Formats: sequence, C-alpha cells, structure tokens
Amino acid sequence: MNVLFNMKNVLLKYTGLIVFILVATNKGKAQDIHFSQFYETPLLRNPALAGIFNGDFRLQAVYRNQWNSVTVPYQTSSVSVEYKLPVGHGDDFLTLGGAILYDKAGTISLTATHILPVLNYHKSLSAERNMYLSAGFAAGIVQRKLDWSKVTTNSQFNGMDYDPTLFNGETFLNDNYLYFDGSAGLSFNTQIGQNADNNIYLGIALHHFNQSARASFYNSPDVQVIPKWVFSGGVRMSVNDYAYVTFHGDYSKQRTSSEIIAGMLYSLKLDDPEAPMYVISGGGFLRWKDAFIPVVKIEVSPLAFALSYDVNVSQLKAGSQSRGGFELSLSYQKFLDRNNSSREAIRCPRF
Repeated sequence: MNVLFNMKNVLLKYTGLIVFILVATNKGKAQDIHFSQFYETPLLRNPALAGIFNGDFRLQAVYRNQWNSVTVPYQTSSVSVEYKLPVGHGDDFLTLGGAILYDKAGTISLTATHILPVLNYHKSLSAERNMYLSAGFAAGIVQRKLDWSKVTTNSQFNGMDYDPTLFNGETFLNDNYLYFDGSAGLSFNTQIGQNADNNIYLGIALHHFNQSARASFYNSPDVQVIPKWVFSGGVRMSVNDYAYVTFHGDYSKQRTSSEIIAGMLYSLKLDDPEAPMYVISGGGFLRWKDAFIPVVKIEVSPLAFALSYDVNVSQLKAGSQSRGGFELSLSYQKFLDRNNSSREAIRCPRF
C-alpha cells in the first residue's frame, strides 16, 4: 500500500511537467518516420539528447513492422551509437555518435535510408549536482528509392484489364535520389533533489532546417522537405529503493501536421537496489488520436530488451481490426574500462 501511495504522489506531482510540454492541438500525423518507442531513439528525436545516459557507451537498435493487417507491411529499423567522453578538467562532456535509419513501405518497395552523424556538447551548470545544458547537431545524407518494376498506374488499364506493356504515364526517369539533411537542438537536464537517480530533461529540436530542394523523384525545386519542430520532455523519479517511474513525451509540429505521444513506465529492481543487474518495466504510451501502446521491458545489464504493440484507435481501426505496429528494441550500454570514464566523474549527464 505504501508503494502505491508513493507512486500516486509521484504521478500527481510530475505529470504536470510533461503536460506543460505537450499541451497543443493535434491536427494529424507529422510526415517523418517515427517509432512508438521514441525514447529508445534519442538521436532521431533531438541530437542534443545524445549522451544523456548513465555510461560511456551505448548502442541501440529498433525494428518496427506496421500495418501488416491492412496492406504490404511498412518496415522500419534504426541503429544508433553514442560515445561519451569528458572535456578538459571540468565536468563538461562531449558525445560523438550517429544513427542509421532504414524504412521500406508499400508494394513498390519505396525505401528511405538516412545516415546521420551526431555531435553533442554538454556544459555543466552546477558544481554540486548533475545539471547540464547540451547543444547538438546532426547532418548527413538521405537516399530515397523505389522499385520501378513494381510501379503500376491507371494509365496501364486498357478498359478491362491491367496491361503492363502500356506506358504508365509517369515522366520521371530516376528510381532514386539523394539529399542532404540537417537538424540541431538544445536540451537541459538536471538532478531533482539530493537523489542522483531522480532526473528531468527538456529539449527542443529543429529538423530539416536546410529545406532540401532535391527531395523529389522529378527533381522539382518546388518539392521540399518541410522543417519540423520537436519538443521533448521526461522525468524519472524513485518510488522507493526498489522501484521508480519514468515519463517520456514528445510534441512534433511539421507545417499543418502535428503529433503528441506520451506515457510512462514503472520499473522494479530485482536485485541490488544500488547497482541492479536485473530490472523489469511495464507501462503504456498514447499517440493521440492514433494508438495506445503497451510496453514491456527487461534489463539484464548491460543489455535491455523492450517489446511494444500499437493498438490502433484511429478512424482506421475498423479496417485494421485495431492492429497497428509491432516494435522490438535492443539496447547495450556500459562504462568502459578507462581512466577518464564518466563513472569516476562526480557529475555526468544521465537519465
């Protein structure tokens, strides 16, 4: 009963912080690729969130399979790596990393491949506790490609049947194109109170700030990648020595499209409360007007596995039978055996 009472107090006290970040009117989905386990892809949310974890090195991978019940499934995967190292003789840190994102959609196998190196500098704002202001930057190449042999159009319908020998009516000749993409962001994270495990982070990022004019199979200068703003926030608070809750939320805005996703995980340490090797977590997230997302996560340090499933609640739920997307994530993070490890630092950015 005490655990439930403490958890209730934590929820009431800190949910307001997330709500404040995410208050906005939802007008539809943003155009970019996204994950339901968005908190497992921090480099794609905001380059200034790179390195905000307890360790020197982190490798993360996420795989998503969506709309299998409606059409040819959309398959999305991401791999990211972060390497954190101290700067100078103070408590500042630098994170080097990068992310590779691959997406395949539809009957024509429309694919997108993103290769995005990331650099993030963490400036310490306190000599007494973890408190950091971080500035991050990501820039790289995006390739989009389709399988021309699978393209069919109305122009190939002869009045009775589909005739593949007829001209499909499309005038573009290239089956792929490349463009440069960049994003930048800021984040603030700090320890709450005297417990170093209690933390909060806030972030803002601008994606596609360069508005590439080559994002078109027709090579049209009028077709641009629309800039997108992403506002992020999260809180981790201890319930007792063996349990804690974590809140994550994002609000994205891309021209007239927007998306809100937020939720929480309740985590239970199964062994040493100071340095647990085994942790199990469960919870749920809501993508507003689209899907409810239950999540289960198991940590066997330094590995962590998480499984989630989108239960579709949008207007498509009748056709999809409420089935949305399956998602699996894997994370590996640890301190390295080195003299300048952030393990030895009094303060380091983490969450």
